[in-house]
Amino acid sequence: MLPPMSASKKSSPGLKSAYERAMERFGVSGPVVSLSDEQKASLAEVDRKLQAKLAETEILFQSRLDRARALGNAQELEEARDAKAAEIARLRDQAEAEKDRIRG
Repeated sequence: MLPPMSASKKSSPGLKSAYERAMERFGVSGPVVSLSDEQKASLAEVDRKLQAKLAETEILFQSRLDRARALGNAQELEEARDAKAAEIARLRDQAEAEKDRIRG
């Protein structure tokens, strides 16, 4: 059984939800913005498009990676991995920028 909270450990008046406490721990302050159904649908569409683009990127780079492995070309393999990682990062950044625009 837990000991009762001392007066110094009590939070501000009123109880906080677990969500509010978690957000405080992560350093998020201010009110949580609720999104409209249209915004939620738009955000979901951005996620769907991102997943499709990521799958396409996997397919496009797979042949380049396979070719470099087959030839034993470590430099080409490293370059292909770096290019793939850069493309994935670019796609994710682009999607996040679009989501930020939708959120307003």
